Amino acid sequence: MSNSISRQFWRYTIPTVAAMLVNGLYQVVDGIFIGRYVGADGLAGINVAWPVIGSILGIGMLVGVGTGALVSIRQGEKDTKGAKQILATGLTLLLAITPIVSGLLFLFADNFLLWQGAEGRVYELGLQYLHILIGASVFTLGSIAMPFLLRNDDSPNLATILMIVGAVINIVLDYLFIAQLGWELKGAALATAIAQFVVTGLGLAYFFSRRANLCLRWSELRLKLSVIPEIFAIGTSSFFMYAYGSMMVALHNALFSQYGDQLMIGAYAILGYIVTVYYLTAEGIANGMQPLVSYNHGARNQANIRKLLKIAMVSSVLIGVAFVLLLNAFPREFVSVFSSDEPQLVEYTVLGIRLHMFALALDGFLVVAGAYYQAVNKGSKAMFVTIGNMLIQLPFLYIMPKLYGVPGIWIAYPLSNIALSVVVMIMLYKDVKKLDDAPLETATA
Repeated sequence: MSNSISRQFWRYTIPTVAAMLVNGLYQVVDGIFIGRYVGADGLAGINVAWPVIGSILGIGMLVGVGTGALVSIRQGEKDTKGAKQILATGLTLLLAITPIVSGLLFLFADNFLLWQGAEGRVYELGLQYLHILIGASVFTLGSIAMPFLLRNDDSPNLATILMIVGAVINIVLDYLFIAQLGWELKGAALATAIAQFVVTGLGLAYFFSRRANLCLRWSELRLKLSVIPEIFAIGTSSFFMYAYGSMMVALHNALFSQYGDQLMIGAYAILGYIVTVYYLTAEGIANGMQPLVSYNHGARNQANIRKLLKIAMVSSVLIGVAFVLLLNAFPREFVSVFSSDEPQLVEYTVLGIRLHMFALALDGFLVVAGAYYQAVNKGSKAMFVTIGNMLIQLPFLYIMPKLYGVPGIWIAYPLSNIALSVVVMIMLYKDVKKLDDAPLETATA
């Protein structure tokens, strides 16, 4: 990695951000089709189903991020054999945990929907969606993990291409299944499952081809038990990031049902689709940074690590600020993309934009901070960022609705984000200062 470190960063980050945005786009397109062809009940149905799907994605992230970071670290240490063993273990682990994940989620899915206040048509639509995607969970796990593994095999462009292919397939099938055939959330789930199958299959085909830097043979697919704790140590924070997100969605759904109505769950769903665009941008920046930081950590190049962290942090926060300003300038225009014929739904969503998203840029800061700690093999601190985000929000969600009702639900999230960001800023400042005080190599500026 002798090129300019900033050039390397953008080489990894631009395709990663593009891939994440395309990935986010098909989620948003899901929401558009559901909002326009199924209505508010459909939006609420997919939102109460999301926490279960989020837990599957979280497990895929755990394996993908943990495996990917360790692969890059071993490559930085010039240990190609060790890198291949870790990659093979990660892929085998995905296959091994699939039946456990699917079985548990299938048993408890309906109870989880009921706990969130889903009833009637919202409950039925949510269950439609879940039953299909739980059955196809091996492809969900594979599709979320594969881009991380590809990027850490020094193939960021291929990771982007696969995600684009998956997104295009999903969008086309959404149109066919939802708009043309009227299959509602069953159609949305089938479209997603088929797209994930293609992404997983093509990714596996790459790793078993001569084009892969870490080319595998089927005989090498085995679990190296000593590696699994390392994968979990690094990747667990990513799991908790999705678990936290899923739990917060579920808790918000339950609170909106308690203090408002199911139409508010639909408004919250639209907000989630809008936020996805920024969140995946920030995650793309963080994921583009991670392989480079891991490599330079393995190579003991502290100066490059500092520079990479600075570029990623500034980029994610500035984009977040611009995004919030744009949303507040044109809130109804954004909402009308999903629904324009239900005025109350639009008003609920606009209120959410005003109250729920004013501190959104801090999400970018926290995502990059968590990715940095993962990349330098400090899984406990990465987990602190994620778990801290979850724990600090709970008292706000308990107190604020009691004081202010529905507006209190909306503002709990940004207030907790501000509180956690202050703590993480202090922690990150101290850790970066240690890098400054350490013996340095010259950054490749």
